[in-house]
Amino acid sequence: MLLVMDEQRVILDHLYEMIRVHSGTCEIFRLNSSQQRNLGAFLASVAYRDYERIILFTRVKRQLSQLPVLRCIPGLVILEHDACQNYMAESKYRGAYSKLFASLPWARAIVSGCGVARRLQGEGVDAVFVSKGYDERLLRDLGRPRDVPVAFLGSFRSDAYAGRRAVLERIAAATDLLVTRTSSGAEYLELLNRIRIFVSADVGMGEYMIKNFEAMACGCTLLAWFQGGEEEAALGLQDMQNVVLYRSAEEAIAKIDWLLANPEQARQIADQGKAFVERNYGFARVGRDIAQAVLQPMRPWPGVGRLRRGWVKWRYGMEVA
Repeated sequence: MLLVMDEQRVILDHLYEMIRVHSGTCEIFRLNSSQQRNLGAFLASVAYRDYERIILFTRVKRQLSQLPVLRCIPGLVILEHDACQNYMAESKYRGAYSKLFASLPWARAIVSGCGVARRLQGEGVDAVFVSKGYDERLLRDLGRPRDVPVAFLGSFRSDAYAGRRAVLERIAAATDLLVTRTSSGAEYLELLNRIRIFVSADVGMGEYMIKNFEAMACGCTLLAWFQGGEEEAALGLQDMQNVVLYRSAEEAIAKIDWLLANPEQARQIADQGKAFVERNYGFARVGRDIAQAVLQPMRPWPGVGRLRRGWVKWRYGMEVA
């Protein structure tokens, strides 16, 4: 059983389908906000005990509010693309993931950062690293002229993005950097295909966000914040080969100038980056790896006491195994 949010901005339908395909038998349920806040009632309505694994892909704040219910699920797997915020000083969710996983010691956490997985493992969490990727059905290089020299697409209003905002503002002050947002789907595809150099600014996150893979797939030369070496090695990113890395706004500005002055070399990096993500980071591969991680043997569930069994039965009509 795969439980996902029905209101996500990023289109992840293909990823969900690939998890389903590679899991053998898997049902996908899209939960609205009310169902996410009342998970016990939903699980009681779908005979959850008939499922060997329950994969949960919802926001950590809602998972923490549902801990009494989550403790009643033996084969619980939590899929997370934002667990990097557990270690970000500026994030309001700093430490929240550690608290969640410490309360569910038998559960498996599938996270999208190599370093995040390693740090959680050090805390005793059954954490597995499976990278982010991109929807190869929706995003591709259309082979069109690129009339936007340098751009960043995305958000930086959250406190967690303070480092991103500061770096982008410094780059924008010295270059013609376009900073904007688009809706998902066709508009996003069209704009990515107009951009020559895509500036990624995952400052302080310790991992690479999904836009990096999407920009590379659409043929942009990716200029990305260096995450310290561990992530780059795990992903296979090579500076000035399939990506261009920077460690400061000043280095980013210098590399933008160089890329604009050397369009042939910039194009070669973009072509190598596109071929690289097409081989390795489509949702077909990512979904397969998530399914494999889900199906591996798990730690034994400790069970729950009679009081909790009685409470979830009374509150939600939820029978506990």
